[in-house]
Amino acid sequence: MKSRAASLSLICVSNAARRTAFPAPKLGHDGEVTLISDPLAQIAQSPPGPEIGAFFDLDGTLVAGFTATAHASDRIRRGQAGIGEVFGVVEASLRYKLGRMQFERLLVRAAGYLRGESLTELDQIGERLFSEQVAQRVYPLMREIVAAHRDRGHTVVLSSSALTIHAEPVARALGITNVVCNTFELDDAGLLTGSITKPIVWGRQKAAAVQRFCAANDVDLARSYFYADGDEDAALMTLVGNPCPVNPRPGLAAKAAAHDWPVLRLTIPGRRGGAANAIGHLPALGRAALGAMFSSLALRSRRRD
Repeated sequence: MKSRAASLSLICVSNAARRTAFPAPKLGHDGEVTLISDPLAQIAQSPPGPEIGAFFDLDGTLVAGFTATAHASDRIRRGQAGIGEVFGVVEASLRYKLGRMQFERLLVRAAGYLRGESLTELDQIGERLFSEQVAQRVYPLMREIVAAHRDRGHTVVLSSSALTIHAEPVARALGITNVVCNTFELDDAGLLTGSITKPIVWGRQKAAAVQRFCAANDVDLARSYFYADGDEDAALMTLVGNPCPVNPRPGLAAKAAAHDWPVLRLTIPGRRGGAANAIGHLPALGRAALGAMFSSLALRSRRRD
């Protein structure tokens, strides 16, 4: 069986022990958390070159909220999602939140809904929904930060536990050519088997995947940046020389305060909420899993039309 490849290598490397001295960022204060007031100026003064990486999480970091809710809101808007289907997904996500289901199991369970589907068709849905719903939720400052790192010649990478159908459209729109994320396992015909390529990219395995990427691409993790919001991303935050929590959730915010990591606070003026966004903001939601479920429902409904 084939696996859809993200930009990963199978070589593992330990993080360098050295931390590079960077120009002091402009800072403010938010309780015990230190805030970065001018991240673009800091990046503009940083050393140039591809050996410095800039790694970006997706949901809650590059994009406000949760990209996979685009599939949910699309189905709800078209009147295609039954109440039982919606509550079934929420119930599974709450089990994950309560510690009754591991993220890896949740993701594999979700992939089972997609068994036999065409990845090409799912990619097309992902592109359409990015244009219709997700693009307007990309943080304007994060667009500028991505571009600023590119201008310095840094190796820019989208690193997320999301699936390719959610991560890749955002990466293309922002000019990010390297993606480390979860991938569907495919059969020889290019159809989904219902499984996810192992190891699943999340938490410590996400940190390990980034280490493999760095080893394969001559990127020095000790001189690199990592932007993320999730508690599970603390593992990678501790490895980079320049950790940058973005709107951090409570666990990551506590670590930021303890380690004196400067924090970015971002908003999108005039952003609207809604039922789909409420689903997307359930704490510690199984993000990629929820999106995969709704992707399957949307595709099957389209085929019945």
